[in-house]
Amino acid sequence: MIRPTKQSDNPFLWDMLYEMVYIPEGEVNPGREVLLKIPIISKYLDEFGLRSSDIGFVAESESNQLVGAAWLRLFDDSNKGYGYISDDIPELCIAVIEEERGKGIGGELLNKLIDKAISDGYQSISLSVDYRNNAARLYLRMGFKKTGILDDSWIMRLDL
Repeated sequence: MIRPTKQSDNPFLWDMLYEMVYIPEGEVNPGREVLLKIPIISKYLDEFGLRSSDIGFVAESESNQLVGAAWLRLFDDSNKGYGYISDDIPELCIAVIEEERGKGIGGELLNKLIDKAISDGYQSISLSVDYRNNAARLYLRMGFKKTGILDDSWIMRLDL
């Protein structure tokens, strides 16, 4: 089941933010505590839900366990995210717990988020993904187009 996020989901969203950060094979993972305190990463969730433009959904299993999350957040030119394109294009964050990946949950979350973004009047959404990350295939399949490259990541955009 896919449902809108609520305040009580915030600890799980932080877990998903950690899962979302791609660390290539052979590179050192600084650990959850360190990684989630890095401002360029933490800003994707700091005070999430307090901005009227924050949009999020979680996926629950049949046993009501949270298994995935997707959310959109706007940034501006003075506070860019990794996938920043413009002030009026929200950035996508999405992750599914490891044991549930490959079952279509990410696609379901993304479809729900796209529908909400359209109903809220957005024209596009963006993201950043390391080209080595398996998730890049999902984004290409969903119609995202590469608009730029930053280090080892593609900046991608989906026109709605």
